[in-house]
Amino acid sequence: MKTLFLAISLFCMAGSVAQAAVQGKEVSYQSDGTTLKGYIAYDDEFKGKRPAVLVVHEWWGHNEYARKRARMLAKLGYTALAVDMYGEGKQAQHPDEAGKFATEVSKNMPMAKARFEAGLNLLRKDKTVDAEKIAAIGYCFGGGVVLNMARQGEDLKGVLSFHGSLGTDSPAQTGNIKARIISFSGEADPMIGAESVAAFKKEMDGAGASYRVVTYPGVQHSFTNPDADELGKKFKLPLAYNEEADKDSWQQATEFLHEIFVGK
Repeated sequence: MKTLFLAISLFCMAGSVAQAAVQGKEVSYQSDGTTLKGYIAYDDEFKGKRPAVLVVHEWWGHNEYARKRARMLAKLGYTALAVDMYGEGKQAQHPDEAGKFATEVSKNMPMAKARFEAGLNLLRKDKTVDAEKIAAIGYCFGGGVVLNMARQGEDLKGVLSFHGSLGTDSPAQTGNIKARIISFSGEADPMIGAESVAAFKKEMDGAGASYRVVTYPGVQHSFTNPDADELGKKFKLPLAYNEEADKDSWQQATEFLHEIFVGK
């Protein structure tokens, strides 16, 4: 019995250690006098420098969902920083408020770029990060942000947009995009639509970008977020979680990150 008890105890301890390998902590940083409140996650069992991924939140603001994705990336062996694009860690409680916050940033590209780069610079200076290997992931509002940063010529290995806006007031110029791009969207998402997808492809072709567009038939907006069903019902919005599309897009994202950082 003593042997069995010891074996069970060691098993439980091993499980606790494994779970504790991923560390997450809140971080504050500055951009033009505004305090931004982010969250950085990494696996402390890995001792060397590693590639890193910047995570840009949905239009609701920097919340637990963005942090969850940062931890998922940490489990894959990356250091991930969930950034704050609104300042002071603001979170919207209603779509009207979310729209206001998102518009303030989206319509002010210099401010958006400065806040994005503030997070990027924080990530580059982290002791766990290989500063030459950084990508950016964005969801909803954040998907549009990372695509616009790619259009602006940010020095990133890749950008990944999940149900993010594909349109822009400043189309990419030929040869300006350095990052490889992958975009995931639902074909039943009225916030994007087939015309936006077609226009995005035309823009990327014209800019000479290395990109891939993935669409899912019958899938609506915010399909990666398990809270989408409840939020959609509460605010009467065309939002819906789709487990199959969520899992498939994450698998493709995992493979894409490996390709851009390590190669096939």
